[in-house]
Amino acid sequence: MLLKKIHIILLIFITLGSIKRSDAQDSLRLSLNEALKIAQANNLTIRNSQLDLKSAQKKIWETMAIGLPHVDGTAKYQFTPTVPTLPASNFDPKAAAGAVIELGVKQNIVYDLTVSQLIFNGAYLIGLKASRVYYNLSEESLEKSVLDINESVTNTYYMILVGEESRKVLKANLENVDKTSADVREMYKQGFVEKTDVDQLDLTANTITNAISQIDNNLEMGKRLLKIHLGLAENIGIVLTDPLRMEEAQVTSLTALAREPFILENSVDYKMLSTNELLAKYDLKREITNYYPTINAFYDHQEKWKTPVFDFAPKNVFGINLSLPIFSSGQRMAAVSQKRLTFEKAINNRLYVGNTLLMQSSQCQNDLRTKLDKFQIQKKSKELSDNIYQRTLEKYKQGISSSMELMTIQNQYLNNLTNYYQGIYDVVGARTKLEKLFNINQKISK
Repeated sequence: MLLKKIHIILLIFITLGSIKRSDAQDSLRLSLNEALKIAQANNLTIRNSQLDLKSAQKKIWETMAIGLPHVDGTAKYQFTPTVPTLPASNFDPKAAAGAVIELGVKQNIVYDLTVSQLIFNGAYLIGLKASRVYYNLSEESLEKSVLDINESVTNTYYMILVGEESRKVLKANLENVDKTSADVREMYKQGFVEKTDVDQLDLTANTITNAISQIDNNLEMGKRLLKIHLGLAENIGIVLTDPLRMEEAQVTSLTALAREPFILENSVDYKMLSTNELLAKYDLKREITNYYPTINAFYDHQEKWKTPVFDFAPKNVFGINLSLPIFSSGQRMAAVSQKRLTFEKAINNRLYVGNTLLMQSSQCQNDLRTKLDKFQIQKKSKELSDNIYQRTLEKYKQGISSSMELMTIQNQYLNNLTNYYQGIYDVVGARTKLEKLFNINQKISK
């Protein structure tokens, strides 16, 4: 029973590995609610999702600005080695012989101001709608990041609590073994027990000591992992203040959650797939608009540093550009076909994941109900073993029970206590998984 208990405790931390312990310079006392608020404010994954959301907001304006007036200015230096000329007599009979008129200037600077306005472009209209949908996808991505971090912080927080309580259990167990070992050594000296009994107790003590050392290392690793989730500095020490217990009100609330109907449209994963499907639809429409014409209006004003004698270029020009696609040898048709296939895949993905989420919700609710039922049994077993231990302890004080019998009962109680703590952790894990699936408790109250 004792070795089984130790094995259960070690399994709790087997994924964390081992590191050297370090002393923190500062201490921060944290309840779970406070830890979640700090994570939502400082976690780097959430911060990146927030930056993506801001970027998507700028993308909307970038796309919108394509359809607004654009003003461009240019300045161009021109050098003409040989300026064309005409005899001056062609224009003035009285002109001197050999006189010429230059039709340009050797050096000049031309200033050009162009104002353009998009009148019609199908891709622009679709792109404007798609940019708003992309913003919605960024919002949903941030929502998913918050849910993921909430789950990770909660599970890590309770893992540390279980480790701390398990360490207390092992310490108490070690004290019991040491005390019993001292009694058995005296009995061995008097010839009442064999040397094997003494060696067995020493072996048990060594096993428990190694388990405590392993938990100490893994607790340090767990706290480092929690600090990473919270975005805290390495040198900040943390102390968890929430007790490792589960009240009847919590059990009642979780029992109700395990029977709550699952609304597929509330799942963040399903919402993101629906948004991706809509983006694929707009992408298809945008490709189709390559068959449509594009119309732009423009105004051009030109100034020259030096004006030739004969300057036929107008200073102000108004006009409309029409670009009409005529023939592309099937290129546009092939591109549209590809986008249509991508859109169909997006529909299939949404339907597949929707069915998977429905099945997963049923599994998660069944898992939560199973964990709750198991926890209730573990809680009852803890209470019964506590009563048995207290009665045995009283008998031991009266000299009716032996130290070996008391140690056995103590170990039985500590084993049930460990199972009780493990039961709480299992229920919390099932709860956080279901809350993430149902997309609830995303925001933490102040």
